[in-house]
Amino acid sequence: MKYLIIYLCFFLSLSTTAQTIPAHDPVMIKQDSVYYMFCTGQGITVWSSVNRVDWKKEQPVFAQPPAWLLKELPAFKGHTWAPDISYHNGQYYLYYAVSAFGKNTSCIGVATNKTLHPGSHDYHWVDQGKLVQSVPGRDDWNAIDPNLFVDDTDTAWLAFGSFWGGLKLVQLNGDLVSLAHPEEWHNLASRKSEPDKPGGGNSAIEAPFLFKKGKYYYLFVSVDFCCRGLKSNYKVLVGRSEKATGPYIDKDNIPMMQGGGSLVVAGDTTNWVAVGHNSVYTFDGKDYIVYHGYDAKDNGKPKLVIRELRWNTTGWPELAP
Repeated sequence: MKYLIIYLCFFLSLSTTAQTIPAHDPVMIKQDSVYYMFCTGQGITVWSSVNRVDWKKEQPVFAQPPAWLLKELPAFKGHTWAPDISYHNGQYYLYYAVSAFGKNTSCIGVATNKTLHPGSHDYHWVDQGKLVQSVPGRDDWNAIDPNLFVDDTDTAWLAFGSFWGGLKLVQLNGDLVSLAHPEEWHNLASRKSEPDKPGGGNSAIEAPFLFKKGKYYYLFVSVDFCCRGLKSNYKVLVGRSEKATGPYIDKDNIPMMQGGGSLVVAGDTTNWVAVGHNSVYTFDGKDYIVYHGYDAKDNGKPKLVIRELRWNTTGWPELAP
């Protein structure tokens, strides 16, 4: 019995370790036996783990902001938002956003690296410059929260957006660092107009993440408000389509461009007052949803949450018990 109690205490301590990791807008990838997590932060925050439970903080991606970024946003101080990490063409692609909070003075950039292992002689982030930019008064969309997705035809897409006219999708060239021409902007999701909220009269929606399962492309989005501590009410919704470009509809057949979206996870007031800005991955044959939760027991501080994701008999994602 003594050893069982020791084991249970050890297991419980491990199971809560991830939830003590401060994280905002987490994304994850595995190289060899190591998981790497990238988050919003000064120069992009990086963590590593061999078990997705115990995490080690690494050096940020950027010690200094890229020169192009300072030219486009002279007031930028290094706090870089909403990274997205993936592996293609023999290297890692890290998309990131910079913006003025509450404005669509925003840019999405991309950096590449041959490896994520800091101890490797090949470890070196190469910034590839600006990919997408939004300008107030010109664009009814916001160039933040990027997500790279490569469909079944090997066509590369960048999903992005926050508030304003909603979420967008644009095709990339095969180099994954430039837009395909002619440029064509697809609408993914928007919420019904609520004039009391910022962003040109549109409701709060952001952080698109695309994931293919079976015959469907699933669009995960975050709605309502983040970044307000205990007053946050962030949550994750989903819709699906048989085409990467949409249209995406929810369980009730409501198009996501008309305010649709089926609930995946929300705050429970006991553990997390709100949750959101998710990503979805398959690790070792299981699907996982990764997001940050505002800790109800720690003044609403954002922390890492990892949950197994399962699919019901009608093909919709649900949190595993």
